[in-house]
Amino acid sequence: MFCVVPTPGDSVRCGPEYTNVRPWETVGYNPDFPAVPPAVPIPVNLLALDCATEHCSVALWRDGMVDQRLEHAGQRHSELLLPMVTSVLRHAGLGARDLHAVAVTVGPGSFTGLRIGTAVAQGFAFGAGVPAVPVGTLEALAEGAGAERVLACIDARMNEIYAAAYVRLDVGIWRAALEPVVLPPEALELPAGAGWVGVGNAFARYAERLSAVRAQLDRVDGDAFPQARHVAAIAAALVRSGAAAAPDALVPVYVRDKVALTLAER
Repeated sequence: MFCVVPTPGDSVRCGPEYTNVRPWETVGYNPDFPAVPPAVPIPVNLLALDCATEHCSVALWRDGMVDQRLEHAGQRHSELLLPMVTSVLRHAGLGARDLHAVAVTVGPGSFTGLRIGTAVAQGFAFGAGVPAVPVGTLEALAEGAGAERVLACIDARMNEIYAAAYVRLDVGIWRAALEPVVLPPEALELPAGAGWVGVGNAFARYAERLSAVRAQLDRVDGDAFPQARHVAAIAAALVRSGAAAAPDALVPVYVRDKVALTLAER
């Protein structure tokens, strides 16, 4: 559960017995009690990871201030991720025990990248004794769009795309108008309403096959990709609302089960 602050300046308290566990600015995780939402906003040190695409990024959220490391990783996520985590924590003068939560994109995306990201996030969350926050890859992509209605689409390979549509409710808080799906580009339909923007590399890689949808969008950014700083913004909102999980609840959300075309399909 999340430990809460009944009044500013008070100690953090957990569960029905209100056992003091840390200084007031800290939010903790206690698996023995059900979740209790914060009574007042609590400052958050949050580590966010993203390995879902060909990019690899790590961000440290410190009560709204974000420090990010970003690389075009290709297939080097396992090589880059831990040094990036070390770099961002060292720059802030923090250790794992100073974190209040760890967030990671859980999918859809690269199967290997998702497994790497969730495994590292689980390790840090277990080691620090803090909750984990799963964030959808396409939701993180939407967060960076700077719009209220976002159609997020990334290349799923095998001539298909991952797509989802989101409507912003508040800072870092989204409602899915279209849950993440995998489908051929030409099968994608825009949800009802005006003011939609499109983001993600699927719009660049399948421009012709997405032309019908593109014509209905206010603008398109085919160069956009998920980043850890956007994961952090979503996760911080979730942490403050009490919507986090035990580290072992982190699992990749693949959306698709099939990983390769058959010879006949090729």
